[in-house]
Amino acid sequence: MASGRCDRGDEGRRSAGDSSACGRNRARVRPEEAGESMTWNPQAYGLVLLTLVVSVLVSILVFAVLRFMAAARNSRRRAKEGGEMALLSEALHDAVAKLREQERAMAARAEASERLSGEIISSLTAGLLVVDLNAQIRILNPAGRRMLEVPDSAPLDNYRTLLAEPLTKMIDECLASRRPIRRRTVNVEGSHSANHFGVTVSPLFDQTGTLHGAICLFSDLTAVKDLEQQLRLKESLAAVGELTAGIAHEFRNGLATIHGYSQLIDLQELPPRYQPYVEGIRAETVFLTQVVTNFLNFARPAQLSLSPVDLRSVCERAADEIRPDARALGGDIELRGQFGTLEGDEVLLRQAFSNLLRNAVEACAGHSVPPLVVIESEVDRNQSVSKISVNDSGPGIEPASRERIFRPFFTSKRNGTGLGLAVVQKIIVFHNGRIAVGGAPQGGASLQIMLPMMQDESV
Repeated sequence: MASGRCDRGDEGRRSAGDSSACGRNRARVRPEEAGESMTWNPQAYGLVLLTLVVSVLVSILVFAVLRFMAAARNSRRRAKEGGEMALLSEALHDAVAKLREQERAMAARAEASERLSGEIISSLTAGLLVVDLNAQIRILNPAGRRMLEVPDSAPLDNYRTLLAEPLTKMIDECLASRRPIRRRTVNVEGSHSANHFGVTVSPLFDQTGTLHGAICLFSDLTAVKDLEQQLRLKESLAAVGELTAGIAHEFRNGLATIHGYSQLIDLQELPPRYQPYVEGIRAETVFLTQVVTNFLNFARPAQLSLSPVDLRSVCERAADEIRPDARALGGDIELRGQFGTLEGDEVLLRQAFSNLLRNAVEACAGHSVPPLVVIESEVDRNQSVSKISVNDSGPGIEPASRERIFRPFFTSKRNGTGLGLAVVQKIIVFHNGRIAVGGAPQGGASLQIMLPMMQDESV
């Protein structure tokens, strides 16, 4: 059986012809030999089984390595994606933080700007008024409230019902014409006296030219007008004094001569029916001499002896002088309120208040009314003035006579000279003050005086 086989070693040593013979020998192998060669022993089965186990283990190991590699790739991809998300989140967080910081900065600037605007508006000494097309007041600063006497609790829904008529007419004119009104002077009636305002009204447009309202700026010119009036009055008083002082002096000399000659007449030597005539001449010359003396005192240039004057002390001394006459008629004189201190002439000021009290008592007595006279004072530290009112319970003063009451020789009393209030006005004016006439709470007259206070007193 071995001779019939062709070994691979022999095939290398054989010739090409022998190779064909070997092939024929393979073809002629017997079936018994083929069955004998296909039989496996246990070692072969073990080897095959071992090979299968190793193959399975290798497959499992390969599968595990592949899964591990896939998991590693997924992990690196997730880590990379997570890093990108973290960077993106951090960037978004930084951007939001910056936006919030910018928003806070803008809010702080807006708040600071609004606070500054409010401080500027509140600090303005002039009045500021802003209205819209619905007649609603949008802005009214404290100076404007004080000048217009608008309380803090007053509603600002309609300026036409809240403001004085001259101001509302100017605002309506500006809104209707859409043109500014510059530096117009108007008179507004206040609670105590008329106030003079310098007013400028401008239309309020936006960037597109649409009208939204009006801006009104106004300042109190009352002090300026009063100063002009005081200067005119001082000039007129000086002119009257120069023109009439010499004439009045000569007239008084003539009256003195007449009175002297009438005194030389012996009434006992005259017939009884002529004696009243001489007595009348004497009385009239005395009266006219007093009138001329008062007029000379009025026309004479004022010579002020300035010193700190306590207005309460001045008013109390004037009241003590006139109070017995008031009590004799069933009345009295009272002092109320806070009095200030000014630099002035105490003698002249006491004369002025004495004249006012005497006129008040005589006005009440002339109408059979018990004279209740009240001197009421208040200190306005914003304007640095002391406001004093002399109020009586008499019949009052007619509005038509209030403009002429301070003119020389104007009087409504039978025996009055018409110089008492003129002298009072002169004294007040030369103290840089002013005096006006109004109505008293008791129904009578009210003489209202404003005098400037000393600087240290107004602080």
